[in-house]
Amino acid sequence: CTCSFLDTDRALVLLEEYCKKLKKPEEQQLKNAIRKVMGIFKSSLFQALLGSFTKKATRHGAVSHPSLPAAVVYDVLGCPKD
Repeated sequence: CTCSFLDTDRALVLLEEYCKKLKKPEEQQLKNAIRKVMGIFKSSLFQALLGSFTKKATRHGAVSHPSLPAAVVYDVLGCPKD
């Protein structure tokens, strides 16, 4: 299922937009942490695990919600869900 990969891309876009807003010196630690999360989302290991999870969940009929990466970003950043 490609929806999880698209949701991961959307999560990365949201995180990047949020990082651009972090300009104060005291926000740099948060910005660095978000960049680390972005690196994890982009990693081939994460993408492989996400693909495996999606296949298993789809097989069991458990995929009826947004992917984990997008859901986490929405919750952490307080973004409205579509």
